[in-house]
Amino acid sequence: MLVLLKVDNVTKRFGQLTAVEKLSFSVNRGEVLGIVEQNGAGKSTTFKMILNFLVPDQGRITIDNRELDEKILNKIGFLPEERGLYFNMSIKEQILYFARLHAYNGKQAERELPFWMNALAVKGNEETLIKDLSKGNQQKVQLITALIHHPQLVILDEPFSGLDPVNIGLLIEIVKKLRQEGAAVIFSSHNMKNVSEVSDKILMLVDGKQRLYGPINEIRAAFGRNKVYLEGVFNDIAIERITGVEKIVDDYPGKIITFDSERHARDVVDLAKQCDSLQGYRLLPPTLDDIFCMITESEVARHG
Repeated sequence: MLVLLKVDNVTKRFGQLTAVEKLSFSVNRGEVLGIVEQNGAGKSTTFKMILNFLVPDQGRITIDNRELDEKILNKIGFLPEERGLYFNMSIKEQILYFARLHAYNGKQAERELPFWMNALAVKGNEETLIKDLSKGNQQKVQLITALIHHPQLVILDEPFSGLDPVNIGLLIEIVKKLRQEGAAVIFSSHNMKNVSEVSDKILMLVDGKQRLYGPINEIRAAFGRNKVYLEGVFNDIAIERITGVEKIVDDYPGKIITFDSERHARDVVDLAKQCDSLQGYRLLPPTLDDIFCMITESEVARHG
């Protein structure tokens, strides 16, 4: 796969505050990178440097192995966390305005607008004013403004915020479509389930530093399998008394038990296998939520 975006050893300071420190990652064409972070951990600063709004104090950012310039930036589509639309414009006027900003043919954008409105189930028609749309539909229109010029690199900052499950599903399908068409996609989200569903790689930022980066399955595997799904043995085994149990959660028709280590998780599986009532079991890797909590808790402990 060809690297489209490369961030190489980038640091950005604001006075005594180091917002981003020695950050390195890349995004290939046809690849989705999910960014997860604590609030204020450096994501917004990173996006602003990729968009050339801020210049790194150290390191280098390239797109297609070229330094950032105005022509290169027309290859980027950006959905900011803070929405910014012109409320007195119609949907069509808004989309065509942004298409022109990216030097994209207005007539072509006008022909493609019905596809995008249908794909995202935008309520209203092309002449509907932005101010007459719900917040969710305004967000969809802003997403179209980020995609109408067919960018090679798409940056989506908290795109799922405020969307219901149906519209989250529509957006996930759009992200998958972009990947299939060869775009490089970066998105940030506090919803780890969404990150898991569409990301090829993840980047985890804590206090401006890169704590985890790589293929999502490899990262989950590296943390071991300290969870067990068990079904049918709870009248035969007092699970809560087994060594290493940290949490038990109902997951009908069974339960998910979290242990302090994979060894203790495997011990309970061995015990359950001896029960005739066992109906099912599975060792589970930690979720991204679990991993994020582990990383942030270790940081708190390290800094006292």
